[in-house]
Amino acid sequence: MGICLDKTEKKYGELKQVIEEYKNSPGSLIQVLHKAQVIFGYIPEDVQRFISQELNVPISTVYGVVTFYNFFRLDPVGKHTVTVCLGTACYVKGGTEILETLKKELNVEVGRTTKDRLFTLYIARCFGACGLAPVIMVDKEVYGRLSPRKALRVIEEYKVYPQQ
Repeated sequence: MGICLDKTEKKYGELKQVIEEYKNSPGSLIQVLHKAQVIFGYIPEDVQRFISQELNVPISTVYGVVTFYNFFRLDPVGKHTVTVCLGTACYVKGGTEILETLKKELNVEVGRTTKDRLFTLYIARCFGACGLAPVIMVDKEVYGRLSPRKALRVIEEYKVYPQQ
């Protein structure tokens, strides 16, 4: 327990230094949030509160910025990222059915991470692989010509062989 607290205290110390560096700069909130995400890997509520207090900015403003920009994360990222393409070709050929199947199977919403922290689910507008539609990407590997059942088989491989 002491080691975990020490790591957390160190991270907050590092964040405090960042805040001091940017405190009086225009646009400091976004800069601080970027650095906080680098330090913590995501921006949980307690980190948002800390930033709010240290910058003297309402927590609603901090939360509003974090949730407005899609590059900020409220949850830790899973070991594997699963991205479902919903570009025109993928959408027409069943991308939404694949997305709904994965949401149900993984018990997770888009942009969130599974409880076991194995998968984070995202959507994208186009991978440039329209000829393979519908497509998903797991980490950096693209899988095409999928059905909901085939997409589930892909995900199962990452559960069986999580070192991929």
